Amino acid sequence: MNGVRSFFSGVADRYRALPRWARIVLVLAVVVLIYLLPILNPPFITTQDSDFGAVLFLCALYALVAIGLNIVIGYAGLLDLGYIGFFAIGAYTVGVLGSQHGKLPLLLCIPAAMLVTLVSGIILGAPTLRVRGDYLAIVTLGFGEIVRLILVNGDALTNGSRGISNIPTPPSVVLFSLPHLEWNGLVATLNLDNTSKAFEFSVTDSVPYYWLALTFVIIVLFLDWRMQNSRVGRAWEATREDEDAAELMGVPTFKFKLLAFATGAAIGGLSGALFATKQQFINPDNFTILYSVLFVAMVVVGGQGNRWGVVVAAALLTWAPEKFRFLSDARFLLFGIALMALAIFRPQGLLPPRRSVRAKRADEVAPDQIDAEGVARV
Repeated sequence: MNGVRSFFSGVADRYRALPRWARIVLVLAVVVLIYLLPILNPPFITTQDSDFGAVLFLCALYALVAIGLNIVIGYAGLLDLGYIGFFAIGAYTVGVLGSQHGKLPLLLCIPAAMLVTLVSGIILGAPTLRVRGDYLAIVTLGFGEIVRLILVNGDALTNGSRGISNIPTPPSVVLFSLPHLEWNGLVATLNLDNTSKAFEFSVTDSVPYYWLALTFVIIVLFLDWRMQNSRVGRAWEATREDEDAAELMGVPTFKFKLLAFATGAAIGGLSGALFATKQQFINPDNFTILYSVLFVAMVVVGGQGNRWGVVVAAALLTWAPEKFRFLSDARFLLFGIALMALAIFRPQGLLPPRRSVRAKRADEVAPDQIDAEGVARV
C-alpha cells in the first residue's frame, strides 16, 4: 500500500510541477477521453455482458451521489445513512410533476426536484442535527425508510407500488453523430451501424444520458471545489474536527451543518432526477435502504473528504460488478473480500485527503527527526 501511495503522490507532484498551460491542456485531454469512453470502447474496460453506455451512465450518476454525500460525511462529519431518501424525493418529484400529476417539461422538473430535496434536507436537519454520531445515523436511517414507506402507501400522489411511467426526457438536439469502435484483439474498426447522436435521448441509446450526467458531475465538482476552498469549507472542516472547539472559536456550527445537509440533499435530488428521466419508470423498489449503504461505502472507500477519491470509488464500485458479471454470484464474494482487504490495509480509503496523509506521516516520524521548531525533517 505504501508503494501505491508513493505512486499517486509522485504523479500528483509531477502534475503540480507542470506549467499552468500544460496542466490545463492535460485536464482537457483527460475530460475529452472520459467523454469518448463509450465511443472508443476500450477493450480492457468495456463490459461485454452489459450495455457499456448504461454502465458508464450509472458510474457518472453514482459519482454525483458520492460528491453530494461527501459534503455531508467528508466535509461536515455528519454520518447520513438515509441519503437514498433524497435520491428518491428527487426522482419522484420529476415523476409527479412531469407525468403523474402534471406535464411540466424536464427543464423545469429538475430545478423543482433540487428545490424540493433542499427543503426536505432543511426540514430533516433543523430538528435532528443537534444530535451527533450514532444518534444522527439512526435518525437519517429512519428518514430513508420513512420516505420509502410514503412512496409505497401514497397511492394518490405516487401511484403506490405500481410506480410512475412516461417520465419526460430532455429535449433532443442532434449536434453530431459518432460511430462506435469495435475491437478484435488490438485491432479496432468503425461500426457505422452503431452510432450515438448528441444529444438525442432515446430508450435504446444510453450514451447521451451518460454525457448529460457527466456534464453535471463536472459542474458540481467545480462548485464543490469552490465551496471547500471558501470560508464555508473551512467552517465545515473545523466542525468535523472538533465541534465544541469550533463553537468556542465563534463558528456557528449548527448553521454550517444545516448548510452541508441541505447542499448534499440538493445534489442527491439532482441525481435522482437524472435517474428517473433515464429509467422513464420508477417505483419504490428502486430506493431501498441497501442503496444508502452502497452510497456510504463509496465515500468511505474513496476517502472521506477527497472529492476525487469518492468519484473514483463510485465509478469502481459501479463498474466492477458489471465487468465481472460472467462470474455470476461469485463476483459479490470477491467484491466483499476486496472491500475487507481495503478496510484492513487502507482504512483511510483509496485516495485520502491530503490532511489525512500529512497527519499519518507526522505520526510515523521518529522524535529525533523533529527539529527545535517542531518541523519534521523527512
